[in-house]
Amino acid sequence: MESIINEIAKNRDIIISVAYIISAILFVVGLKFLSSPATARKGNFISALGMFIAVVVTLWSKNVIDFKWIVIGVIIGGVIGAFASRVVAMTQMPEMVALFNGFGGIASLLVGWSAFALSPHSLTPVTSLTSIAIILSVLIGGITFTGSIIAWGKLNGKIYPKPFLFPGQKIINLLLLVVILVSAVLVCAPGLTRSLLVVTDASVMQNIFFYVVVGVSFLLGIMAVMPIGGADMPVVISLLNSYSGLAACAAGFAINNILLIVAGALVGASGIILTNIMCKAMNRSITNVLFSGFGAATTAGGKAEEGEVSPIKAEDAYLVLEAANSVVFVPGYGMAVAQAQHVVRELGELLEENGCDVKYAIHPVAGRMPGHMNVLLAEANVSYDLLVEPEDINPTMETVDVCMVIGANDVVNPAARDDESSPIYGMPIIEVDKAKTVFVLKRGMAAGFAGIDNPLFFKPNTRMLFGDAKASISALVSEFKET
Repeated sequence: MESIINEIAKNRDIIISVAYIISAILFVVGLKFLSSPATARKGNFISALGMFIAVVVTLWSKNVIDFKWIVIGVIIGGVIGAFASRVVAMTQMPEMVALFNGFGGIASLLVGWSAFALSPHSLTPVTSLTSIAIILSVLIGGITFTGSIIAWGKLNGKIYPKPFLFPGQKIINLLLLVVILVSAVLVCAPGLTRSLLVVTDASVMQNIFFYVVVGVSFLLGIMAVMPIGGADMPVVISLLNSYSGLAACAAGFAINNILLIVAGALVGASGIILTNIMCKAMNRSITNVLFSGFGAATTAGGKAEEGEVSPIKAEDAYLVLEAANSVVFVPGYGMAVAQAQHVVRELGELLEENGCDVKYAIHPVAGRMPGHMNVLLAEANVSYDLLVEPEDINPTMETVDVCMVIGANDVVNPAARDDESSPIYGMPIIEVDKAKTVFVLKRGMAAGFAGIDNPLFFKPNTRMLFGDAKASISALVSEFKET
C-alpha cells in the first residue's frame, strides 16, 4: 500500500494533467449535450462531474494543509444550493440565474484580488500576462457582479424594470472607463507610477489604484445595466453569463490554472454565441441592446390601437377547440407566472386524444431568460418533439385552426412586422395573427415587457380569454373531461 502511495506521489504531476484533460473533455461534452432540451439534464450532470474532478484534483495539487474553511464553505454552499433548488419557483428561475452569474463574477474578482495581494508590490514594470489577467478578472468580475444584481432586481420588480436614462449618461460611462484604464496602467506599471506621481515606493499607490479599479468596476456594472429595459433581459442575462466566464478565464491566468482558463473560455464563448442568437431573435445588435434604452416609455413609437376586443368564455372556447384539427400553443412569461405548464400539457394530451395535431411554438426570447419556456415545458414532461421554432411554424400558420397565446405578448405582436414606427419593428415574431382563430389568455390588457400596445388583441380573429391562465386552461380541461 505504501509503495502505491509513493508511486502516486511520484507521478502526481502526470495524474493532475490527465485529470485536467478529462475534466476539459467532460466540459465540452456536457456543453454539447446542453444544446438540446432532450439531453440537457445529462449534459448538466456530465459538466458537474467534470467540475467535481477539477476541484478535487486542484485541492490535491495545491497541498492544502488545513481543509477546515474549505469544508465549511462546501457545507454552506451545498445547503444553500439544495434549499434554492427546492424553494425557488420556475417564475424565479431568471432571477436565480442572474444571481449565479453575479456570484461567478464576484468569485473571479476575489481570486484576482488575492493574486494581487500575494504578489510582490514593487514589481518590475508589471506588463506581464499575469498582471493584466489580475486586472481583467477584477474588472470583468466587478461589472458582472453589480450588473447581475441590477438585472436580478429588475426581473423581480425590486428595481424599476424600465430603462433608467439621464442626460450625459454615456459620457459618464466613458469617463468611468477612462478612470479604470488609467488606474489599471498605473497598477501594472510601478515605474510609470513612480515617475508620474514622484514617489519612491510605488506599492502604496499601486494598492490605491487597484482599489479604484475595484470600486469603479462595481459602479460601471450598475451604470451599464440600469439603462436596459426588461424586454432585453434575456439578452442581458446571456451577456452577463458570458462575462462571468471571461472573468473566470482571466482569473485562471492570474493564478496559472489551465483548467480554469479552459472552463472560463468555454462559458465565455458559449455565452457570446447565445447572446448573438438572442439579438438575432430580436433583430437587434449588442450595442443597440446596451445603449438604446429600449422600452423607456410605454407609448414610445407605434400607432395607438383603437377598437374593441372580443372576449370569450371557457365554455365557448371549448367548443372551438373540440372541433379543431390543429392547435398551436404559444407560451410566454404569463404561463410561468400562473404556473400553468402542467395543465397546458394536460390540455394538449386531451386535444391529441380528440384527434387534434398539437404543437408548441417557442420564441427564443419568450420569458425572462434564454430557454425559459423550454425549461417550463420540460418540467411538465411535454415531449421535445412537439416543440417548434418560429421559422418552422410561421410558414404553416395560415392552416392552423387555433393558436393559444398563453401569457406571451411582445413575441406575437404584429407591429413588429407591420408598423415601421414601432420600437420593435423588424423583430421576428410568431405570426399567430395569421391563424384561423387566436385565443389570447391574459389577466387584462396590460402591455408586455417592451411597454407597447399589441394590435393582435383587436384583430377580428382574436378572442380574449381573460383571467388566470391556469384557471382558464383548467376550465377547458374540465370541459373536455365532462364530455
